[in-house]
Amino acid sequence: MLVVQKYGGTSVGNLERIENVANRVIKSRKIYKDMVIVVSAMSGRTNQLIDNANFYSSCPNKKEMDMLLSVGERETAALLAIALISKGYDAVSLSGKEAGLLTTDDYTNAKIISIDTDRIKNELEKGKIVVIAGFQGFAANGNTTTLGRGGSDLSAVAFAGALGADLCEIYTDVDGVYTTDPRIEPKARKLDKISYEEMLELASLGAKVLQNRSVELAKKLNVKLVTRSSFNENEGTIITSEEKMEQALVSGIALDKNQARITLRQVEDKPGIAASIFTTLAKKDINVDMIIQNAGYDGTTNIGFTVPQSELNNAECAMRELLGNNAIITTDSEIVKVSVVGVGMKTHSGVASAAFEALAKEGINIEMISTSEIKISMVVSSKYAELAVRTLHKVYNLDK
Repeated sequence: MLVVQKYGGTSVGNLERIENVANRVIKSRKIYKDMVIVVSAMSGRTNQLIDNANFYSSCPNKKEMDMLLSVGERETAALLAIALISKGYDAVSLSGKEAGLLTTDDYTNAKIISIDTDRIKNELEKGKIVVIAGFQGFAANGNTTTLGRGGSDLSAVAFAGALGADLCEIYTDVDGVYTTDPRIEPKARKLDKISYEEMLELASLGAKVLQNRSVELAKKLNVKLVTRSSFNENEGTIITSEEKMEQALVSGIALDKNQARITLRQVEDKPGIAASIFTTLAKKDINVDMIIQNAGYDGTTNIGFTVPQSELNNAECAMRELLGNNAIITTDSEIVKVSVVGVGMKTHSGVASAAFEALAKEGINIEMISTSEIKISMVVSSKYAELAVRTLHKVYNLDK
């Protein structure tokens, strides 16, 4: 059997934790014939490297940043291989390039094109434990590239898919996927299983257990994914296809605090106005999430939308450039998005009304609503963030 295990930054946060990972790998070696380990940089290392670059420039060259940031994962990979060898186990560390991970040349946020697994398979045939630096690869021009924040998850899933692994285990500092953030709702319950679709929604809506691109790739490649803690022996959460599991009505509640709203008032109500607004934002790489447009009145309309808080100023400036300084533009960064996720929504009615009624009873006003087949997202005032999560968690009996 072949397993791919990925260990995150907190799991390899210092030398003692790297040794703990080495011991876990050795324990797993008794179960699996072939092992590929993907590692992140030690916690805080990437931020330290970014700070070093910012000492010289607030906008450092992206190609050079990828060369710099790839150091953290290579450091961890080498240290883990050294630890395994010192304990009598044959191991080898590989950079992303040595492991054959080819990407686009979109520096700091590259996309995976393909993986040449020959080197990895050759090392496995020699009986070695292969330790790969996650988060990185190389472009066709030979330059080092990185996959963006959380890219080690993506690396692990990609290698698991390319190698036809029997299992891909993602080790973090939490036991698995919970019905909501246990720090907000102590009654949150760990899920034994969750579908790719639900996990993808939760990851994109603020849950930080797995990077959303990695879940999307796992679904595409049909990789059996398990997330669990590297600090205990508890069973984790299996992420699998929807048809392999019972469909819960609601699986989880997600909270995204990185939200801000822009409202454009008395915009001329004419064909193409919405297109010009959102095309302008797209050209500036500003991601728009929820959108509301009121019915036109007196030749004008109001258009509201949400963007990440970090993009609020850029978005407001873009709108003033487009609409002119006399445009009526209001902003609000004191909002959050709370979302209800569950594949069971496809076949059950009344899920949305239960959420709306529960929040209303707590005096929480819903400012914006967005829905999909398995998700209901609501924007509320940030002062009600934790109350909204606890209320929705209770109304769907997620602690049971």
